[in-house]
Amino acid sequence: MSEENLTEETTTTETVATTTGSSTPSKDGGVLYLGIDLGTSRTSVTASNGVRETVASYVGYPKDVVSRKLLKKDVLFGDEALEKRLSLNFYRPLAEGVLKCSMDGEEEVGNLQAAQDLIGEIIRRAQPRKDELIYAVIGVPAEASFKNRDAIIQAARKTVDSVMLCSEPFSVAYGLDMLDDVLVIDIGAGTTDLCRMHGTMPEESDQITLTYAGDTIDQELSRLLKQNYPEAQFTIHMVKSIKERFGAVGELLDACVVDLPVNGKPTPFDITNEMRAACQTIIGPIVEGLGKLVGTFDPEFQHKLKNRVLLAGGGSQIKGLDKAIEAEMNRILGGGKVMRVEEPMYGGANGALKIAHDMPAEYWEQLK
Repeated sequence: MSEENLTEETTTTETVATTTGSSTPSKDGGVLYLGIDLGTSRTSVTASNGVRETVASYVGYPKDVVSRKLLKKDVLFGDEALEKRLSLNFYRPLAEGVLKCSMDGEEEVGNLQAAQDLIGEIIRRAQPRKDELIYAVIGVPAEASFKNRDAIIQAARKTVDSVMLCSEPFSVAYGLDMLDDVLVIDIGAGTTDLCRMHGTMPEESDQITLTYAGDTIDQELSRLLKQNYPEAQFTIHMVKSIKERFGAVGELLDACVVDLPVNGKPTPFDITNEMRAACQTIIGPIVEGLGKLVGTFDPEFQHKLKNRVLLAGGGSQIKGLDKAIEAEMNRILGGGKVMRVEEPMYGGANGALKIAHDMPAEYWEQLK
């Protein structure tokens, strides 16, 4: 893919850009490039200074003077916010993979503030110098609406000098130099994004966003546990943690035995079947989406797409998921080959950083 095509398409269909802050690097400073994967469950950054960090996408603010005295902080992030959430006004600002910006009143304002603070925190963890400009590429769901993209731009405004948005599956493929005849499956918590790469910037018709993702598995597992073990006590956060530890599909699934409280007493439950059934809920919609992308592609190259399916995102860590998708593709599409990314936590951020580096200097200058 030529640099010219990348720049042209980036400014039109694939990214939204804005500029804030100083327009010229300081005499002793420079530019810090950041690739950010802004996710429903986790937010990760890869920086040109070599720093890589990730934080759970939770933000909390003390509820009152008592909680403020207890916590000794004005804002908490990640696992710390989750652990202290009973003392906090607690936010998970990226619902279903996009910034929750369609609500009324205080809740919308709170989510926008939480998103802004989350972006600020992940940038702080990238350890920028005070004399550096910050140029960031942020991955968003493939079919994020203009309003959602604009909301993310506004959230980033106070902490970056220039920002571009790109689709998350595209950034994964770009980071791995897999830009031709490949189907990307990026499974997050809020959305699963599918992208068809064929040597050019993906267009709208090359991308599909599904709401069947990690949160879907959590909700289905919670439903099954309530149905089959009504005496067990648990929260959705406990269910998510169990899934991240034991999530698997297939006949070789190891026994999944967990302790859940019953009237305050830890009690063992074998939830192997429930775990398998919950994790399998996303396979059908994913393969159906792949079928649409394959079926609308040039028939001469459809077999290449099916045999280069890249599984990425946090959900790709579910044991046996690659083989289960292959089996369903074989049943529905007559074949397919699925491979996992090596770094699911940083695949999107790595690609976004590479995009930032590959943008010619004059492009960043134009944004100013």
